[in-house]
Order: sequence, then structure tokens, then C-alpha cells
Amino acid sequence: MPVDVIYKTRATSTGGRDGAAKSDDGSVDVKLVVPKEMGGPGGDGANPEKLFAAGYSACFLGAMKAVSGKVGVKVPADATVTAEVGFGPRSEGGYGITADLFVSLPGVDAEAGEKLMAAAHEVCPYSNATRGNVNVGLNLA
Repeated sequence: MPVDVIYKTRATSTGGRDGAAKSDDGSVDVKLVVPKEMGGPGGDGANPEKLFAAGYSACFLGAMKAVSGKVGVKVPADATVTAEVGFGPRSEGGYGITADLFVSLPGVDAEAGEKLMAAAHEVCPYSNATRGNVNVGLNLA
């Protein structure tokens, strides 16, 4: 499906999962470390799954704010989205990821929260990018 691009950004990685990644403008500059669970040394540093979780959680919260007026559910100022991203081998070969979103909407009843999450899941670019490829769980915390 074509996208009418209104914003682009770039980042460059060196060293793969055990290296570094930096955006062209320098606002993102992270050391990458392979977690112990994946056979690496672990320790301080990020990895692609952490970066994906940060991006997806921020984007999904933004999507909820974008659709809130349309669905008639106000997003509380103290709302949070936590993305839990898993990594592992696929039965078909290669590797894959999983994603679960845990949404906290203090003061919003469950029915309204579910309605808001469903609407956001339809417009969030990360949800659209993963749809059909990654099992994404939506959980009202």
C-alpha cells in the first residue's frame, strides 16, 4: 500500500547487534549490546528489540490521542503504554518477534479503553507495519 511520506529520518548502525546506532541528527546515539539470553555479554546498552519497544509504545500512545476525539474517549494525561517485545526462532526457520502492548488509562472504564485501543490499533503505523506478520497483543492494564 503506497504511503504519502511527510517525514523521513535516517540512522546508521555499525557492528551489528554488538555495535552502535546513531541518527543522522545525533538525537539518537546508542551503544548496542547482545543480551545474555541471546548468547551475548549483556550489560549496559540497547538492542533492536528495546528500540522497537520504545518506538511502538510511543507511537501507540500517540495514535490513541489522535483517535480519541473520533471515538469519544479522552486519553488521561497520566496514560502509559508499555510494549513488551520478544525475540526467538520461528518454526518456519529464521527468527521473529512478538509484541504485547499494555495500556494504562487511569479513570477510563474497560469498555471505553478497549474501544480506544482498537481504534488506535487501526491507525498506528507500527500496528499497520506488523499486521499479518507479528502477533500483537492489546492489553488494558
